[in-house]
Amino acid sequence: MSTVNPLRIGIVVFDDAEELDVVGPYEVLTAWAAVSEMRPEVVLFSRDGAGVRMAKGLRVLPDCGLGEVGPLHVLVHPGGQGTRPLTLDHDHLAWLRDMRSTTPLMTSVCTGALVLAAAGLLAGRPATTHWAAFDELVAIDPSVLVDADARFVDDGDVVTSAGVSAGIDMSLHLVSRFESVAMARQVKRAIQYEPAPPV
Repeated sequence: MSTVNPLRIGIVVFDDAEELDVVGPYEVLTAWAAVSEMRPEVVLFSRDGAGVRMAKGLRVLPDCGLGEVGPLHVLVHPGGQGTRPLTLDHDHLAWLRDMRSTTPLMTSVCTGALVLAAAGLLAGRPATTHWAAFDELVAIDPSVLVDADARFVDDGDVVTSAGVSAGIDMSLHLVSRFESVAMARQVKRAIQYEPAPPV
């Protein structure tokens, strides 16, 4: 990937998205952009470009709206309570299907997988989501092959991850996939991601 046409990664944000589902991947991917010669571009966008209020109250002002985001190489769809209305939002689901036709890699964090499934993008494929949403995922599309143990599932052109912090693991995996394991380790060290919970 040349520096003239950098890898473009878009993270879609919406009301009641889970904060870390957005901020975790954003931290990893922008830290990667800061040290990599690939200089990936990371863009936050909402439906209309307006700010959104996330699940715990964090307010985020995106870079642009759907109409301005342009072509992407990777789409990251976060989870959170805001995904439930999106699974029934015909415009959002149609937009996802359109994005699928032009975006080489579709990814989700947590219950973002529910929306991908509602759009028909996980039919017959292995996938994961937050542990409390496995039944919801199967109810939306019984053909999804749910992996209840994985932190993330890479199925080539679709990558899904489990709840909240698993989005950080998935994002580090994307760094290793697009560049190298060594670069992913460098990013991991830069953000001091060293999980060692005290409980």
